[in-house]
Amino acid sequence: MIAAPSARNWATPLWVTLFIFGLEACTNSDDGPQSRGSEFAQAWQAGPSLPHPITNNAVAAVDTPDGVAVFSFLGLDSTKVWNGVTNAAFRWDTSEDSWQTMEPVPGPGRLASTAQVVNGLIYVIGGYTVAEDGSEESVPDVNVYDPATDSWSRAADMPLPTDDAAAGVWHGNRIVVVSGWHETGNVPVVQMFDPQSDSWRTATPIPGPPVFGHTGAVVGDHIAYVDGTAVVEGQPRFVIEESSWVGTVNALEPSTIAWFPVSPHPGPPLYRAAAASLGGYALFIGGTNNPYNYSGIGYDGIAADPLRQVLAYAPGLDRWRWLPAPPVATMDHRNAGIAGGRVFLVGGMLDGQVVSNQVWYVSVTDLLGSLD
Repeated sequence: MIAAPSARNWATPLWVTLFIFGLEACTNSDDGPQSRGSEFAQAWQAGPSLPHPITNNAVAAVDTPDGVAVFSFLGLDSTKVWNGVTNAAFRWDTSEDSWQTMEPVPGPGRLASTAQVVNGLIYVIGGYTVAEDGSEESVPDVNVYDPATDSWSRAADMPLPTDDAAAGVWHGNRIVVVSGWHETGNVPVVQMFDPQSDSWRTATPIPGPPVFGHTGAVVGDHIAYVDGTAVVEGQPRFVIEESSWVGTVNALEPSTIAWFPVSPHPGPPLYRAAAASLGGYALFIGGTNNPYNYSGIGYDGIAADPLRQVLAYAPGLDRWRWLPAPPVATMDHRNAGIAGGRVFLVGGMLDGQVVSNQVWYVSVTDLLGSLD
């Protein structure tokens, strides 16, 4: 059954909020995104373009016997309208010069899904569909892609279908999905999936405001996430949530998580940045400070502008650092792919809310070497 028109589509009167943030760094951080981005601009390299521009896609990268393979699943095409939501899937074997079109993700096209890798398999989780009348429905689907056999299968559905959630992999064997949107509002729930037993369980919920479009990653026993969009009474109903949180997973009972706020990150608040876990850091790439549904036009009626930056957070040290930024500002991401010692940023939305077919990658050595 299709849900009633989503609150995310609720039309609000035009309003203007000026987010006044200098790009001053926190303690032990650099002077700002461009202080590192310009110095190490050559760190990021262009990969082959996607077959079609795509945004809000789920991205993954996997080490295979033949090298690294990078994937883009689902998302929204350049039309930025309801019937531009797709279930398309693309694969780039980095030993080749171009992307290949794969068998589509089973089920309907959807947005705001996540792709997580466990033991070489890619789990494409959740998301939402958009109907012609603008109504949206969160889906429980967990589709599993095996790069070795080029085949799809189905895992156990999410107990509570969510989209626009933060996600990551704990200890290489549990997928963690944090908060997000469910049908008509945000939920504080944290859900954990065990691929070995093909089962879900609920973990300690977040204590802060439930959000969608936040960005997060799992680093060791820590789950780090920032910002996103909260739902409030009055107008506007959708506002950026400025907060940074870490949850420490109990190694003996992973569903028990101790949540606590951490030092605010430098720069503006973030919405739909790309997330990754790398070398003891959670990475936050790009994003915007003006939340929107899927057109790139903010809920305040103002066009959202992407950011050109990469933030790194070390949960064990509560330390923020700027890292080399890609050559272009991007937003509307879910996650970045990491494999073969490289980080991959695929698609997204550029200045002017242009849906991108661009692919950028950087070596882990070049990225983290800038911390020296």
